[in-house]
Amino acid sequence: MTDDTSQHAFRDLLHAQRVWDTELPGFDPETAPPAPLALFHTWFAEAVAAGQPEPHAMALATADAEGLPDVRTLLLHDADERGWHFASHATSAKGHQLAARPHAALGFYWPAQGRQVRVRGPVVRCTPAESHADLHARSTGALAAALTGAQSEVVGSVAELHRTADAARDRAVAEPDAEAPTWTRYVVEPAEVEFFQGDARRRHIRLRYRRTESGGTGRDWTRELLWP
Repeated sequence: MTDDTSQHAFRDLLHAQRVWDTELPGFDPETAPPAPLALFHTWFAEAVAAGQPEPHAMALATADAEGLPDVRTLLLHDADERGWHFASHATSAKGHQLAARPHAALGFYWPAQGRQVRVRGPVVRCTPAESHADLHARSTGALAAALTGAQSEVVGSVAELHRTADAARDRAVAEPDAEAPTWTRYVVEPAEVEFFQGDARRRHIRLRYRRTESGGTGRDWTRELLWP
């Protein structure tokens, strides 16, 4: 096919796709809890119950040294009163970006229920002990990937990648408590959390929580309904 024909074929295929060809749940923002964590836990459990594949997958957006945006998909490790947790090498691209600009945004998309959740806020590093525990609570394959220790660096060939990965897996099996010194657990401390419930008639519900300070060390949340 010519480039022009290929482009038209792509557009036809793109425009033929449909969104939410299933019955979607309702969402009454008036019934939402005063803080976002409980609602996130509920929506996550409902995504799992609805059969959403990999509901713990999320987009992590950071900014590089020039302030330009960067984004990738990774897995959520926890969501608690501290914030939303993930982990990576401190020496990776995202690790360097977070060291220079410790703020990030997260995005979850659960199409099985037409739902999105967005989280924005400052990022803090967990202690080395927490990072070690995080790594060794995961699978042998995850440990092997961490032990390569070269995330985001240029690799010479697929053969080199395979040799290094195989050696790392052998070590992970032989040394299940092996250290990966640059492995770091991070927490996004939420300043804003937005919940989006899709609607087939495009009457989408967007509920945003914004964190406010309230006397002393207390923290409260302001809830706002947004136009879709």
